[in-house]
Amino acid sequence: MKKNVGKADQILRTLIGVILLIFAVIDPSKNWWGFLGFIPLLTAYFKFCPLYLPFKISTSKDEK
Repeated sequence: MKKNVGKADQILRTLIGVILLIFAVIDPSKNWWGFLGFIPLLTAYFKFCPLYLPFKISTSKDEK
């Protein structure tokens, strides 16, 4: 699995994931969709986004 998520992209995904999870924890009955915050957190952690593959996008500077 090649890395296709760069540092700035990783920070943004982590921030969005944490914000969504905070909304989910505050009121899980109304904000169940906030648990989708795990998706950007996982893609940030693994530095891999499967949605980038079909479009051949890479924000990582490691790939040349």
